Amino acid sequence: MVDGEPVPGSLFIYAPNKVAPALFSVLFAISGVGHIWQCYHYKCFRLVGLHSVCAVVFSAGYALREYAAFDLNYIYSTKNLLVFIFSQVFIFVCPPLLELANYHILGRVFYYVPYNAPLPPGRVLSIFGGLLAIVEFLNSLGVAFAANISSTPSKQEMGRSLILAALSIQLVVIVIFVVLASLFHRRCAQTKVHSKAVSTSLIALYISMTLIFVRCIYRLVEHLGNTTVRLKDVESLRQLSPILRYEWYFYVFEAVLMFANSVLWNVWNPGRYLPRSHQVFLARDGTEVRGEEESDRRPLLAKAGHVLTFGIFFGRKKGGQPFEELADYPGAK
Repeated sequence: MVDGEPVPGSLFIYAPNKVAPALFSVLFAISGVGHIWQCYHYKCFRLVGLHSVCAVVFSAGYALREYAAFDLNYIYSTKNLLVFIFSQVFIFVCPPLLELANYHILGRVFYYVPYNAPLPPGRVLSIFGGLLAIVEFLNSLGVAFAANISSTPSKQEMGRSLILAALSIQLVVIVIFVVLASLFHRRCAQTKVHSKAVSTSLIALYISMTLIFVRCIYRLVEHLGNTTVRLKDVESLRQLSPILRYEWYFYVFEAVLMFANSVLWNVWNPGRYLPRSHQVFLARDGTEVRGEEESDRRPLLAKAGHVLTFGIFFGRKKGGQPFEELADYPGAK
């Protein structure tokens, strides 16, 4: 973990630390229990349930890494390779999901003050959920190829290219997020909206996206360097990117940042501030108003499809007067 000297046959390049993965597995598990309790207590699983899921998946990923650290389980074999790939995939796929959770929260904040939203609140999750679904697909496929270091260099290179594409899209989406949130924040300041539900949620979102952004830059730099692994060629392993050869980069820029993000939402859970229903919004006079409820008569499969496609497909037809119009939402005119 310190000297960066490659270990021949190691799936991690080095001999992995035995303490750090166990520590982070426990820490993420504790944070995950906190998220699950908060989802139950504030009845906000639909709003921040992804944080619970990601904390559990992170914990599993670090538990697998801990298993690999003992008894030379990090030395190449078919069984050890499967453990290594799953640990990498579990740890790698969660940040885009956490970013998706942030867009869901931003959409709910837009619902709360719809007349200041730079785009219709219902479009936030469907648009950016679709983009992040592409990111997750590229991430999963790319990590599976890149982590299989027993494969040919061409397949590793393909995995690296897919990961770079996913990270690039993710960075662009983060920039768009900051633009939308800042524009909304500015409009709220101009219309003198000082609700804690808005200010606290936006500040937490800015911090969270900064943590995810730094992590993406780390991963981008990592895969821009030499990442082709030849297990039996020690000299080749010494030529790999230092980010791959020194384990501390991973724990500082991946584990610590993502755990900080998890704790951030334990402390400032938006379920404490935002209404449980997105039909409740802040009128221009500062009072909370409930919009017209719409009955959802879609079949169960359609509802499930709507959730699984991040709101892109299987949407319900609008009926009656939408609450955006009740709030004098300019986008509805």
